Amino acid sequence: MVKKRVLVKFSGEALAGENGYGIDTQILHFISEEIKQLVENDIEVAVVIGGGNIIRGVSASADGVIKRTSADYMGMLATAINGVALQEAFEHAGLETRLLSAIDMQEIGEPFIVRRAKRHLEKGRVVVFAGGTGNPFFTTDTAATLRATEIEAQMIIKATKVDGVYDKDPNKYPDAVKLPSLSYDQALNEHIKVMDDTSIALARDNNMPIIVCNMFEKGNLLAIINGNQDLCSIVHKI
Repeated sequence: MVKKRVLVKFSGEALAGENGYGIDTQILHFISEEIKQLVENDIEVAVVIGGGNIIRGVSASADGVIKRTSADYMGMLATAINGVALQEAFEHAGLETRLLSAIDMQEIGEPFIVRRAKRHLEKGRVVVFAGGTGNPFFTTDTAATLRATEIEAQMIIKATKVDGVYDKDPNKYPDAVKLPSLSYDQALNEHIKVMDDTSIALARDNNMPIIVCNMFEKGNLLAIINGNQDLCSIVHKI
């Protein structure tokens, strides 16, 4: 039986909890217990974390005082801060974890090398990817698709605050309709913001399924990986 390998993408904002900024340790604890459940079920887990709870490159460069390239590097550093926090939380939960960064920060984590990442996963370690792609103008969504493809994951799980993809914002429109399944081209052509267009196109080119689910429902991740599609939406080849 082929061992399952997944990549979970968390936004930086998710770590902030109700504060809207910074890092909520209770959220870290919840995430670490969810990831631990996967590892205990013999699933290899990699994680990509955003940095929006600290700084977003697009916002920081909006008025032109900070150049976009510099603002994006600031955002990458924010993902490293969140990556260290996740690593600590995972290890506190008893999970052996390695932080791999696209930007060389040897005092904090290992440099990203594909073979090294795969080896850590094979040994049952949780791998946290920080630093985005290591390049400005690319989001951590694109980093998630890129890393998932590189490590040959079977799927990307985009962990959000809603239980799937809707035709419009369900928090604003009570008549919003959930889309349980949609194609890459549908997401791109109809501008359905599952992830940014670059990451969706990359997923399409590599036939990488994108699962969108609610990260705050206990046990969701394991149930979805085991095939419960009622709890999510899936963007895939149709």
